Amino acid sequence: MIHSLSFPNSAIIRAPEWLVLKGGRGQILDIPVRYGVFEHGAAGTCLIDTGYNHRVTTGPRSFALRIYAALLRPRLTMATLPDAQPDARTIILTHLHADHVAALRDYPDARIIADKTALEHYLAAGPIRLRHGVFAELLPPDALDRIADINACPERPAPLGLGPARDLFGDGSVLAVPLPGHMRGHVGLCFTQFETPLLYAADAQWLHQAVMEDRQPGGPAALILDDADLARSTARRIRQFSEQGGAVIYCHDPDILPEYGSATG
Repeated sequence: MIHSLSFPNSAIIRAPEWLVLKGGRGQILDIPVRYGVFEHGAAGTCLIDTGYNHRVTTGPRSFALRIYAALLRPRLTMATLPDAQPDARTIILTHLHADHVAALRDYPDARIIADKTALEHYLAAGPIRLRHGVFAELLPPDALDRIADINACPERPAPLGLGPARDLFGDGSVLAVPLPGHMRGHVGLCFTQFETPLLYAADAQWLHQAVMEDRQPGGPAALILDDADLARSTARRIRQFSEQGGAVIYCHDPDILPEYGSATG
């Protein structure tokens, strides 16, 4: 059973609408950088990613991480940073970008659920992948040893046409759904026990409007994509899920529900 699912904001990044929406205007958007928090009956307090924290914005950092921070200029939202969740026992990583793992070292005893193959790939490629926003310095040194591999979880079909998924807790309440294209190993999380199935689509797209109107951004925003064709295919699956009645939340969409409540069944 899932309780008290919410998506606090760890930081704000300011960017023009045209950067995240094809044909968008020049108006500046305040783009959130969210992470998730929920209570699971057996797993306790769980985080979905960790958002940004001070390891990206201040203090000793590699030159590459300084460049990254200077380009994006995230403004931390101090009251809701992920280190305000000290009791977290489980952290589910949707992917390995800096804005999803920055606070991971603050939880040395937490169980980490992630795509182990993706982590092995990026660690083997070197400590820094600036284009892909991957920085080994943000990861715990024992990350590989602590990871429970998503792909080792039982397979179960996700609702409303999302396709095969992985049952993270063995009770069908949280399914990890592969959403390829944005980054190697990128997954969303489907919460099946709500009256309306909910997909947390993470970074499959910045704005739900872009998915529903087939207005995925190109240019600079597309440079970080692992595979643009797969990203478009993922967007079609999300659109189908939404059109069949599913609810969708994204990490960076300003129009996001801060609280989703508890499961009903």
